[in-house]
Amino acid sequence: MAEKSKILIVGGTGYLGRFVVLASAQAGNPTFALVRDTAPSDPQKAKLLDSFKNAGVTLVKGDLDNHESLVEAIKQVDVVISTVGTNQIPDQVKIIAAIKEAGNVKRFLPSEFGNDAVRSNAVEPAKSTVFAAKVQIRRTLEAQGIPFTLICSNLFAGFFIPTLGQPGASVPPRDKVVILGDGYARAVIVKEEDIGAYTIKAADDPRTLNKIVYIKPPGDIYSFNELVALWENKIGKTLQKIYVPEEEILKNIEASDLAMGLILSVTHAIFVKGDQTNFELDPSFELEASELYPDVNYTSVDKYLSQFV
Repeated sequence: MAEKSKILIVGGTGYLGRFVVLASAQAGNPTFALVRDTAPSDPQKAKLLDSFKNAGVTLVKGDLDNHESLVEAIKQVDVVISTVGTNQIPDQVKIIAAIKEAGNVKRFLPSEFGNDAVRSNAVEPAKSTVFAAKVQIRRTLEAQGIPFTLICSNLFAGFFIPTLGQPGASVPPRDKVVILGDGYARAVIVKEEDIGAYTIKAADDPRTLNKIVYIKPPGDIYSFNELVALWENKIGKTLQKIYVPEEEILKNIEASDLAMGLILSVTHAIFVKGDQTNFELDPSFELEASELYPDVNYTSVDKYLSQFV
């Protein structure tokens, strides 16, 4: 057995980051989480950090705006994983600079999670913000010659499945459902714990060095229509279906503020343009996680949805 890499997660207290931190610890990797405050006053954050410590995670004080703290944290590890949120995607150049100075990192996984940024058909405002920023980070990594692995994890199940993407809802619909476009574009909806597990597997795998890993387990791929049919079968009821044509979606995006516009433009790319499934992988540099790691017992959409019946 090869010795497991020491892994630092930047953004580990964020939505996805916590799953990656715990997956790393559970996999037996010496795991480090960069945090601004190791004893926060916020009780929720304190509870999260306690769960990290109980899992054997080492908390390292530092942040993106403190170059020295970044370099010092990075010198302790072999692999750096960034799970920073959308607004901090451009700030990852600071992580890259620190990795370059530290000089010891075997691999960096930037916060690529979500749709493939290069293949994106997203309209504004996501096009020139989120996806352009991710592409720029890719190009910076290449220019700096830093070893990398990119993880395209697609749609987070926890964001979408509990409401089937219904605006303002807190539970899946039982009377009527709003469907974007014609409902035929297929999406990949992955449970966050599974994203964490696949990410950690890929982070230490020689096969994924300088490659893109797509998380697309076969049981997680559904069109909106297929997902609604699955839900109808579970509750034994046919829902009224309201289809929103693409023209109306684009008008709604234009009329929205930036925050809502970002959500709508990404959703449009997924469920109308089919950005997560409308291409074939190039095996020379693109790999699929569930094929690489058949031992990961992922939770299918079918099983995930059953908890809401």
